[in-house]
Amino acid sequence: MKKIMKKTIPLLITMLFLFCQTAFALDLGTAKAQGLVGETVTGYLAPVKATPDVQKLVADINAKRKAMYEKIAKRNRTSLHAVELLAGKKAIAKTPPGQFINLGKGWLKK
Repeated sequence: MKKIMKKTIPLLITMLFLFCQTAFALDLGTAKAQGLVGETVTGYLAPVKATPDVQKLVADINAKRKAMYEKIAKRNRTSLHAVELLAGKKAIAKTPPGQFINLGKGWLKK
């Protein structure tokens, strides 16, 4: 019985740790609500409070945004920069009160 417990307890602890890690993964909605990230006029997110998790989230989201912006620019035969600026305006307009935006002069709480 003791042998089984010695093997089972470490396995259970390891499994619990692995499952809890995904539960604590940062998502965009949570990061915005907690004031960790904000929208910018460039059409991309930026960290308000930079931590490794926040920086990873921002990099992932911005890479996906850029890919989408490039498709839109190509489809509409316009520049990437024009799409980025339009997306930035729209994102800032849609940002709810209490979340952060950066209009080029530092972070503001909307």
